[in-house]
Amino acid sequence: MSAAIKATKKRAIKAAAKVVSKVKAAAKPSKAKAAKTKATKPTPATRERAAEIETRLRAAMPEPRCELNHENAWQLLIATILSAQSTDRMVNKVTPTLFARFPTPAALGNADQSELETIVKSTGFFRNKAKSIRAASQQIAEEFGGEVPRTLDEIIKLPGVARKTANVVLGTAYRVPSGVTVDTHAGRVARRLQLTKHEDPVKVELDLCALFPQDSWIDMGHRFVLHGRYVCLARSPRCSHCPINELCKAREAPPAATWQARARLEADRVEASFGTL
Repeated sequence: MSAAIKATKKRAIKAAAKVVSKVKAAAKPSKAKAAKTKATKPTPATRERAAEIETRLRAAMPEPRCELNHENAWQLLIATILSAQSTDRMVNKVTPTLFARFPTPAALGNADQSELETIVKSTGFFRNKAKSIRAASQQIAEEFGGEVPRTLDEIIKLPGVARKTANVVLGTAYRVPSGVTVDTHAGRVARRLQLTKHEDPVKVELDLCALFPQDSWIDMGHRFVLHGRYVCLARSPRCSHCPINELCKAREAPPAATWQARARLEADRVEASFGTL
C-alpha cells in the first residue's frame, strides 16, 4: 500500500472518529445542560418576598379550587387532558355528555374512537385527545383496578399525562403535594414576579417548589393559575387592583387602595367566575 493511500486512510479514520465523538456528545447532556434542570437557589430576599406573596394570595383565595368540574380523580384526569390548548369552560361543556355516555374507566377504555372524537371535538386536537383519554382509561381499568394511581411515578406513565396533569390530579383529588401546577397563567405570573426566569414549565415548577413549603404547593399552584387567569392577564393586566402590586417590578400601574381591599376584590372576581363555568 502506497504512502499516499495510507495517509488518505488515516485521515478517513480520524474524520469518522470525530463524527462518532460529536454524535455521542450530542446524545449525552453536558454537565452545564443538566444543571439547568435544577432549581435556581433563591436568595433570602426572594424567599421573604415569596412569603409575602403567599400571604396576600392566601388572603384573596383562602381555599382555591380547580375550575374543571369533576366528581372523582378519573373524571378530573380526563378533563385535565382535554383542557390542553382549550379552556376550562369549554371542557366543562363537553364532559357531562362524555361521562354520561361513558361513566367508568372501563367504559371509556372500550369506547369507539370516532364517537369519542365527535364528543370532544370542540376542545381542539380532538383526535389525539380522544386516543389519550381512551388509552389512559383502559390502562386505569386494566392495571389499576379502575382507580387513578396516587403516585407521580405511576400516574405520568398514563397516556396523555405529563407533570402538569399529574400535579392537578394528585393535588386536587388526593391532596398529594407532588409539585406546583404550572400552566400558561402560572408561568406568566411567576416570571412577572421574578420568582423564575424560565419559560419551560418544569423548570418554573422547580423554582416555585424551592420557594414555597411543600404543604402549600397544591394551593399555591391553584392561586397562581387563578391569579393569572383573572388579574395578571397576558394583555392589560389589572395591576391597580392586584393585591401583590407592590411586590411586582413588572406592574404597569400604581396600586389602588390597600392590598387587603385589593385581595377582597380578587376574591369576589374569582368567586364570581365559578358561577359562569
